[in-house]
Amino acid sequence: MKTTQSTVSLAAVLLAIVAAGLTMHFSTARADEPKAGGAEIGKSAPGFALADPDGKTVSLGDFAGKIVVLEWTNPHCPFVLRHYQAKTMQNLYGQYQDKGVAWVAINSTRGTTNESDKQWAAEQKIPYPVLNDVQTDAGKAYHASNTPEMFIVGKDGTLLYKGAIDNDPSGDKTTGKVNYVQQALDEVLARHAVSTPETKPYGCGVKYRD
Repeated sequence: MKTTQSTVSLAAVLLAIVAAGLTMHFSTARADEPKAGGAEIGKSAPGFALADPDGKTVSLGDFAGKIVVLEWTNPHCPFVLRHYQAKTMQNLYGQYQDKGVAWVAINSTRGTTNESDKQWAAEQKIPYPVLNDVQTDAGKAYHASNTPEMFIVGKDGTLLYKGAIDNDPSGDKTTGKVNYVQQALDEVLARHAVSTPETKPYGCGVKYRD
């Protein structure tokens, strides 16, 4: 009887561990689950004033009247590097730059300098500003948690999208791949509501200094 009870107890523990593991897997793997906190969809996007690689201050207000894509980046994150090798960001920027869309990368990684941002932009042939947020003001205001993580701000300053660049965290999806940023930009430019305004970002955690 004792042996049977021990066996049952052990089986119950193992099942609980497996269930917990499955729950953790699905909660981290899905890119369509929004996160809480930070900048809110439908509300005014937080302003910022950050230095570009040449030390010039760039603010959100500089892009008034334009749709603005904000991209949180980290030169050392393999997810970011994968997208830059595939030219995901560069190609999207090129596709929309003449349609009233501005694109800005923000680097909140601890130890970031204007010079390191300049080197990163040159290496990756980034044609848009890479801003230094080492003080973390912008990252904390937007509650940016991952790299890459994307935000789209409308012409009126309202936040229209936040979350993942796409629904392919592992980079191996062959069918059903959706680039959320491209989808949202097309909808906004067509004067439609964004059908998927918020998704769960994936990638590396933002390496804030504190």
